[in-house]
Amino acid sequence: MSATEATEIVKPDNAPLINGEESDDGDEEGQDVVAPNGEQKKKKKKKKPKKKAKAGVKQTDPPTVGLSKIFTDGIYPEGETQEYINDNTWRTTSEEKRYLERMNLEDEENTYNNIRRAAEVHRVVRQYARRTIRPGMTMTEIANMIEDGTRALVEENGFESGIGFPTGLSLNHCAAHYTPNAGDKKVLQIGDVLKVDFGVHVKGRIVDSAYTLNFEPTYDNLLESVKAATNAGVRASGIDARLGEVGREIQEVMESYEVVIGTDTKRVKCISNLNGHSIHPYRIHGDKSVPIVDNGDPTKMEEGEYFAIETFGSTGRGRVIEEGEVSHYAKIVDAPHVPLRLVTAKSLLKTITTSFGSLPFCRRYLDRLGESKYLLGLNHLVSQGIVQDYPPLVDNPGSMTAQFEHTILLRPTRKEVVSRGEDY
Repeated sequence: MSATEATEIVKPDNAPLINGEESDDGDEEGQDVVAPNGEQKKKKKKKKPKKKAKAGVKQTDPPTVGLSKIFTDGIYPEGETQEYINDNTWRTTSEEKRYLERMNLEDEENTYNNIRRAAEVHRVVRQYARRTIRPGMTMTEIANMIEDGTRALVEENGFESGIGFPTGLSLNHCAAHYTPNAGDKKVLQIGDVLKVDFGVHVKGRIVDSAYTLNFEPTYDNLLESVKAATNAGVRASGIDARLGEVGREIQEVMESYEVVIGTDTKRVKCISNLNGHSIHPYRIHGDKSVPIVDNGDPTKMEEGEYFAIETFGSTGRGRVIEEGEVSHYAKIVDAPHVPLRLVTAKSLLKTITTSFGSLPFCRRYLDRLGESKYLLGLNHLVSQGIVQDYPPLVDNPGSMTAQFEHTILLRPTRKEVVSRGEDY
């Protein structure tokens, strides 16, 4: 079963849903009777009442049913698989590598099932969001819709399963790291270009995937260029692939596109100071960066690694700067132990550690936990090097930016694009 076929979305219905066919065992055979002419005849069979099969659990619209209630065997759909190329074609048929994959599936720490469950949540939630998001909605409404669906489907449970990072809803020349804070009244407009970037984790395995929406055709080519570049990056990735070479493939594809805006024609540019990245358990940004331009990095991808292949295109200068009100934060994994003078900072750090650990969070998530008047304490944690803030990243005003992203897993025998769906 393909990934997108796995969780059919249907509207709730009062009528029972039938998994199997209704059984009809035929008529019940009666005893022999004697007819008036002396011949024996069979009594007519009585029909048994038809039995209804138990109702199967289906996803609702909007999606609210936890996936464990649908995939009751605990096995979640495999993503798109791509065979390795060049010197690694042997891996596909290697008995040793096949054995290693079987062992990984059975190992609770290394199993691919966790990332596949997170990916299926992402697919179902985003496909609902893609057909629901429309101009006139506020950014807060969109963020809540995506996050409520994610929490329900992944069956949020502390560090076992939940949101991987805040929902990014960056608009127009803002490329990344914007999500609405409390009181944000921003409304989606018909001419906007909206990047939707959200994550799901199961036992720390994070699916990081993003797409871009527009509502009129001016920037169709911008979106197409970035989507094609991300797919080129996915194809170029693999065991022993050099990161700089992946960036070269991405840049070559993206910058072959042009966008016509009125009487102006603009070449799409890669945003050269934004990158993809490796993903570690409970850490969205690992120790390797995947460039989207040819930077000559000789570092190789390795077996067993998870990567977010993430590309950004722009009609502007092709570089971003930090600008605007901060919404995204994350506790620094190896932060030094620093005495904290503010009592509010000490209390807030405890909340952050117990609720998020090293997973990114936003101010809305602190509001949701009942924290109030925390901004002074939060800024103190940032200034002491305990928490990292992530301001919005913007190109020059008037430009438009787009993003597409997939999470890939470099399995021993083949590459798995775990977040792939029919939509992108």
